[in-house]
Amino acid sequence: MSNSNIKSVGGQALIEGVMMRGTKDIAIAVRRPDRTIEIKREPVTGIVQKYKLSKIPILRGGIALIDSMVLGVRSLMYSAEIAEEGIETPTEPDKFESFMKKVFKDQADDVLIYVSVFFALALSVGIFIFLPTLVSGFLTTYINKGLFLSLFEGILRLSMFVIYVLIISRMDDMKRVFQYHGAEHKAIYCYENGEALTVENAKKYTTLHPRCGTSFVFIVMMVSIIMFSFISWESALMRMGLRLALLPVVAGISFEILKIAGKKQSSIVKIVSYPGLMMQKLTTFEPDDEQLEVALEALRNVLEEEDIVVL
Repeated sequence: MSNSNIKSVGGQALIEGVMMRGTKDIAIAVRRPDRTIEIKREPVTGIVQKYKLSKIPILRGGIALIDSMVLGVRSLMYSAEIAEEGIETPTEPDKFESFMKKVFKDQADDVLIYVSVFFALALSVGIFIFLPTLVSGFLTTYINKGLFLSLFEGILRLSMFVIYVLIISRMDDMKRVFQYHGAEHKAIYCYENGEALTVENAKKYTTLHPRCGTSFVFIVMMVSIIMFSFISWESALMRMGLRLALLPVVAGISFEILKIAGKKQSSIVKIVSYPGLMMQKLTTFEPDDEQLEVALEALRNVLEEEDIVVL
């Protein structure tokens, strides 16, 4: 496969599965309880595609983040259904689900996904943005330099994130998700290097990839430290407001940096990418052959949908 045929492919680890996303289509592969692999294919839909915003730098980053979260939640819900098929679960919906179905009828599932994304974003902003900002606000009496405050806030935020990942990585279910995360990266490396999409070929590659969402989180933290070190603020409340208002800008800049890191191999890019790659050691584990098989199956299907010859 020549480099001219290589197209950008991303993905996400799911519950007993992997979602692969191309420029036009997505493919989801999930391991059923009977050990067979269920495949689902569909076109990519979202704000970026609908309004043709994929070519507008900075703006596309923040919007793509929302699109990815919606797609990720939808894919996770689907993988959970397939992976748990045959396992007895309560058939009666809870009161909230019943209310949503009564109000939104056929659109209830889509609305639930957007509500889930909203609460996930709100919780993430509260824990990893507002809380560190509030804590650093108590230091304004002792530190009045924006750079030092931003640096302390960034270190606190990074520490909280690392502790959070370390805690969830000890859960058996999350360990398997992180293994599928590693399988996703190995499969993409195999494709990007023009090799046949086989388990044996994919096994030799690293689980660390420069375009990973974990690297994106690290870049967001670094960009926010630099950006907010130049902005004066009189109170923690004001800084939290600025954080929220400029979050789309930070996400957009970070998205552009991540795209460059995924394409270029210069010394500067390698230096910028290195901390994010090291963080991936917390969120990716070595997969087994069956997990690699699932990731490769998802990749094959998304490539076939995009009319790319698969070796």
